[in-house]
Amino acid sequence: MARPLSKVAPDWWDYTTLDPELLADAAKLTVKAMEKLSRPGFKVVMYDTLEEFYLAEALEYVDAWRQSTDDNPCGICGPIGPTEQLPLVARIVNALQLDVRSAHFWGMDEWVDETGQPVPITHPLSFARADMELCFRRIDRKLRMPDDHLHFPTGDLDAYSRSYDQIRCVVMQGGQGEVKHWAFNDPPRRTGKWKNEPPPPEEYRKLKTRVTDLHPMTIIQNARTSGGGQVALVPTKAATVGPVETWKAEKVSIWQAGNHDNPFGMRLTTLMISKKIADTSVPMSLLADHPNVQFNFYRHGIGTCETEMH
Repeated sequence: MARPLSKVAPDWWDYTTLDPELLADAAKLTVKAMEKLSRPGFKVVMYDTLEEFYLAEALEYVDAWRQSTDDNPCGICGPIGPTEQLPLVARIVNALQLDVRSAHFWGMDEWVDETGQPVPITHPLSFARADMELCFRRIDRKLRMPDDHLHFPTGDLDAYSRSYDQIRCVVMQGGQGEVKHWAFNDPPRRTGKWKNEPPPPEEYRKLKTRVTDLHPMTIIQNARTSGGGQVALVPTKAATVGPVETWKAEKVSIWQAGNHDNPFGMRLTTLMISKKIADTSVPMSLLADHPNVQFNFYRHGIGTCETEMH
């Protein structure tokens, strides 16, 4: 039977094209049931306070950077959604007087403007700007890694991609958007040979760091979470780390406090990864095939899928 058109954007693939039984099963999950979806290679972790949640996220930076040496440099790839961990990272490094000069950091993604170029750091929505202002410029200069150890997907994207072969990526952090992406690995358009079926996971896994078109749901979400609803301010393209680089990270750690995706979405991807259901209409589900994935939740941000009028 042919898969249905998206209820959100008929020219795109997304989770609304999945089997209705799978969608119903996800909606039924309780928080306790989600906790039990851990399996070898996939761990579900719950935090009872936001303070503990963001501190644990910040400590992943510290743990990765403490492993780095001049002879064996390593680092972490980090997201902009969420950002609350970033000032904590700087505070911990400074308080412990932790020398991170040999360590590295990769930014996951960056907006691309109408000319096809990544937006400058002066752009109000620049991800690199947020990383610098919220974290790296707050670290004492005597402790901080040099600027050439900070890798952003701007300029030479092939060089950015090659850096994952040159430096050990201990962990790649991420959030989850409403279209079920990590970074800007959005679902593909429904066109050409993928008009009736989305591309198979092995095809999507070939994608490297690239400039990509954004699903309409992603544009709306970022206007809501970062621009006060100003959709016109949000670019329609972005440069993003790809699955190729993601599979070079030793661990993928996804952080969900309930701000960037909704109760249903958090349940859906947890279920799909746990049951090893990989479908490119739900890009996050492809992590079912990564050997070391951890989903981190703020327990009280998960909410319910009950119908409730407002």
